Amino acid sequence: MASVDVLTTGSGPGLVVIPGTTRRARHYQALADALADTYTVHVIERRGRGKSPGQGDGYGLDVEIADTLEVLEETKSRQVFGHSYGGLVALHAALWTALDRVIVYEPATSIDGSLPYSWLPHYEKLLADGHDARAMVHFLHALDLMPGGPAMVGVAWAMQHLTAEGRATRQVLRTVPAEFHVAHELDSNGGRYSAVTAPTLLLGGGRSPAYIQSVLHVLLETIPGSRLVVTPEFDHNAPDLGAPKAVADLIRA
Repeated sequence: MASVDVLTTGSGPGLVVIPGTTRRARHYQALADALADTYTVHVIERRGRGKSPGQGDGYGLDVEIADTLEVLEETKSRQVFGHSYGGLVALHAALWTALDRVIVYEPATSIDGSLPYSWLPHYEKLLADGHDARAMVHFLHALDLMPGGPAMVGVAWAMQHLTAEGRATRQVLRTVPAEFHVAHELDSNGGRYSAVTAPTLLLGGGRSPAYIQSVLHVLLETIPGSRLVVTPEFDHNAPDLGAPKAVADLIRA
């Protein structure tokens, strides 16, 4: 039995899905359902979420890779899809083991300092002081994923306290620092990804921040035989919130 919880849907060849930062396995249920007639989809409930273990003091990318490899082995899967931070995990899993296919949607891969990081100390202080709504807005605004300002903090507070989705997001805010420390520590010129041998599909959205899109083009030039599809109307949350069925079509194709 895998160390982490796994949600399984569908039938066919195995496809392991690795969620992004602040995302739970259930956020990818629509994506899994849309792929269920083609794949047996195994969505990992990453550490710090649900029934899976906490991140723990020894947390690092090696822990996420080990979890992914364990799920791949137990489910006899040979394909992986990773979103955001999950995409970073997927690329590194592909450096550790031979896979039939890797699909990543806007992986949290920092190339030459591309991933914003200076916001993190203030985010950690806001969390420590119990200001979860302010922390979430600060985090997402710093990454150019949502507007900032007091009005947005009010919206975030209401969401975190009055909706099930907001409460679920609030529960995983404390997993963010460890994951971004990992992503920052892995900043490089991207050359390491030239060792990915699996056929790789890079996916992105035209409405996502420029720093995310620039990394996709570096990875396209670096990973041998990779292919890039940028859909103009997609944003960073297309796989889980915005357009899961359309992303499923790209994965299936």
